[in-house]
Amino acid sequence: GIQSFCRDLVEVADILEKTTESAAGEAEPSNPNPTLKKIYEGLSLIEAKLQSVFAKHGLQKMNPVGGKYDPYDHEIVCHVPAEGLQPGTIALVTQDGYKLHGRTIRHALVGVAVESQ
Repeated sequence: GIQSFCRDLVEVADILEKTTESAAGEAEPSNPNPTLKKIYEGLSLIEAKLQSVFAKHGLQKMNPVGGKYDPYDHEIVCHVPAEGLQPGTIALVTQDGYKLHGRTIRHALVGVAVESQ
C-alpha cells in the first residue's frame, strides 16, 4: 500500500541527497566550471521540492541528532565516545529515518554516545 510506496520513494530521496552532496563537493569556488554549479543548484531545488511534497502528504524525515535513542524510531549501527554528550544520545545518523503521519516507516540508522572507557 501507501507505506510500501513511501518506503520506495525515500530510497530515491536518499540517492538524490547523496548525489547533491557529491555535486556540492565538486561545485566549490575553487572549481570554475559554471555547469557544475548549475547542476548542483538544480539538484538542490529538486531535493527541496521532494521534501516539500513529502511533508504535504504526511511523510517526514526524522532529524534525531542530539536526541535520545528510541528503539521505535532508531536502529543503533555503532557506538561513539560520548565527548560532551550524555550516554544514550544520538551522535550521528548514517541513514535518515522517516515517519508517515507520525508512524515510523523506516528507522533512522544511528550512532549512539557511550561513556568513554
